[in-house]
Amino acid sequence: MKRPGLKKASKRVSCSKRYKIQKKVREHNKKLRKDAKKKGVGKKVKKDIGVPNKAPFKEDILKEAEQRRSKLEEEKEKKKLAKQQERAQKRKKENSASRDVDPKAKKARKELPSQEVLVKQMVKQSDPRNSKKHLCSELNKVIDASDIIVEILDARDPLGCRCPQLEEAVLKGEGNKKLLLLLNKIDLVPKENVEKWLQCLQLEFPAVAFKASTQQQDKTVQEKKARFATLNGVVDQTKGVACYGSSILLQLLGDYANATGRGGSLKVGLVGFPNVGKSSLINSLKGMRACNAGVQRGITRCFQDVHISKNVKMIDSPGIVAAQSNPKAAMALRSLQVEDKQETVLEAVRTLLKQCNKQQVMLQYNVPDFRNSLEFLSFFAKKRGFLQKGGVPNTELAASTFLNDWTGAKLSYHCKAPEKPSLPPYLSEDIVREMQKGWDLDKLRKGNEETLRSVKFPYQASSIVLLSKGPTAGVLSDAVEDKPAPEPTEEDMEGSCESKEAGGVTEVSEEVTAETDEPQIKTPVTNKQAKVRLQVPVPVNIDLSSVYTDDTYDFNTDFK
Repeated sequence: MKRPGLKKASKRVSCSKRYKIQKKVREHNKKLRKDAKKKGVGKKVKKDIGVPNKAPFKEDILKEAEQRRSKLEEEKEKKKLAKQQERAQKRKKENSASRDVDPKAKKARKELPSQEVLVKQMVKQSDPRNSKKHLCSELNKVIDASDIIVEILDARDPLGCRCPQLEEAVLKGEGNKKLLLLLNKIDLVPKENVEKWLQCLQLEFPAVAFKASTQQQDKTVQEKKARFATLNGVVDQTKGVACYGSSILLQLLGDYANATGRGGSLKVGLVGFPNVGKSSLINSLKGMRACNAGVQRGITRCFQDVHISKNVKMIDSPGIVAAQSNPKAAMALRSLQVEDKQETVLEAVRTLLKQCNKQQVMLQYNVPDFRNSLEFLSFFAKKRGFLQKGGVPNTELAASTFLNDWTGAKLSYHCKAPEKPSLPPYLSEDIVREMQKGWDLDKLRKGNEETLRSVKFPYQASSIVLLSKGPTAGVLSDAVEDKPAPEPTEEDMEGSCESKEAGGVTEVSEEVTAETDEPQIKTPVTNKQAKVRLQVPVPVNIDLSSVYTDDTYDFNTDFK
């Protein structure tokens, strides 16, 4: 304690306290010595006393010891040099082998997947839930068990998300099932485009405008957020959290269940191609994460039913399997070829870029002018910071991100609605009238108008225009496997040489791809394949006098 009038506090303590401290220090040191003795750390190394002076032949003994020491050092140096030479020879052999090996083969060897990746791929392929047969059977189970089939369409390409085989199967099925169209992701399309598509779709089936929530979480997190929201008085209406169109959809389904007088709950099956928002729709209506949903396509692999309300039960289904006969652009957006390693991501991106306007893609992703898809992915990877060792752009990661933007609920693009819509072959006016019975169409129209007023739409100039390839064919029967076109045989090759007298006309069209400037010639297959047999030998003129032998280069050909 510092006393008044003194510069420093006194260090004096009572004797009892001082003795106690000294005792504790002695006990601590004693404990340390005891532990060191047990471990053998505290033992002193005995000093080498050397050769005593009185020992006979002391000088000879010291010389022998010195020679032995120098000999050991020489052996150590020899071993070190031998190791260095062996390392240098090994390095030379590796360098010579790398020069002889083809650089493409060397690159392929580097890109070989690891053993863990191979094991995961084998497990995924061996899983029966990943087969087309299983997906088709699960989809057929959902169709058979449902009273109402809701076909979910991506508002960015509604026509491309429709499956004629599925709609025809529902219309021809037993039980007088109703078909309802739901236009999801309307917040990614300009408002005028959504209104036109709703008018076109309502000419065939009742259509509902919907915007699902993409940030549904677990129930405990939702309850915690709800408590904070009530305390603060703030409602979260951000783009990802907000859901629009759920009230009108539940009202329609509830009114239909009451009108039909069903004893149990109304079973509603959700069908559609991968990543159109089937699981997100159930999560939005339920208000929690009831089904697993994500950006990756093909997450839902089996039948799953969820109770939405007292009299409505929804059934989630896996995505429709797209047929191999579809165009490449439709397969890139709606098939699982990339996930099943049947097609690379780079090929899918190349196909999508061919269907878009280059200037719109440049403005959307803020990249400079590009010549091909690989150059675009390099610019895109540098823009997003997807760089590998040495600053090399990671084009594969950039391609995956680009494809996720197109299939997920992020990028804004749209397809133009047809000016004069017509009914498909499997539909008639009687079937359309039958499908619209039992629904309150006035309430549906007012609900869609209210939904369109609530949603914030992108501008027409900020949305990319995509060329739609029409409805996408799907595979529903697990017995029928979708086989690719067979390779032409010798007889087919003979038949392809069809002359004009036989009625065959060959059309040649040149298409300049985005990758190269060389034209690709396409020859469509004619309906009639007639064999041409040359019975009379054709005379061939082999007179060399008629041959033009001037080998000088004509520069005028460059300007033709």
